[in-house]
Amino acid sequence: MGLKIDFHVHTCYSRDSSITLKQVVSFAKKRGLDGVSITDHNTIEGVLKLKTRDILVVPGIEISTLQGHLLGINVTTHIPARHGMEETIQMIHKAGGIAVAPHPTAFYKSPPSRQVSSYDAIEVINASSIPFSVLTYFSKRFAEGLGLPQTGGSDSHYAPEIGSAYTVVDAGNDVDEVIEAVKRGAAFPTGNSVPWKIRFERAMIGLKRRREN
Repeated sequence: MGLKIDFHVHTCYSRDSSITLKQVVSFAKKRGLDGVSITDHNTIEGVLKLKTRDILVVPGIEISTLQGHLLGINVTTHIPARHGMEETIQMIHKAGGIAVAPHPTAFYKSPPSRQVSSYDAIEVINASSIPFSVLTYFSKRFAEGLGLPQTGGSDSHYAPEIGSAYTVVDAGNDVDEVIEAVKRGAAFPTGNSVPWKIRFERAMIGLKRRREN
């Protein structure tokens, strides 16, 4: 069957997410996931604090480069923002990670440059992107055009979104095995769009937080 891993989860260490570290574990288990990758915006603080044996935690980060956002997966050292895409990819590789281009066709999500071909994989299913089917179709075409492995993730910022999309990885329960499997294409993205009810709940929570601040 392989491991079910949501490769794109934000915690409360991202300013736009309300997900606590405890909720990451509880909702991942509730959704039947084997693991998650914590990819907070420009910080690894949250993932370094998440200690659990209940699920596999793949360390990561979502970096704001000068040419869009970029996921660094299996990264445990800080990767600075505001550098060029190619330079950032090199920093990720030096840190022992892989560079995954998230939501490449969602123009409103600071998509990574499509002029770069040195990504290690492409996130073709992003559960929070809309219109979901259209963007998934074009993201898959982009990945196929480059001949790169494909991943899926929820891009969750609200706990019930976790596991809406994930990647089935043909690997053992070990981070290094998971990364190697993704690199060789032994991974299959799957999932659906975040339901509108959950999107509305998240929007209301965000509005409440802004009012309180």
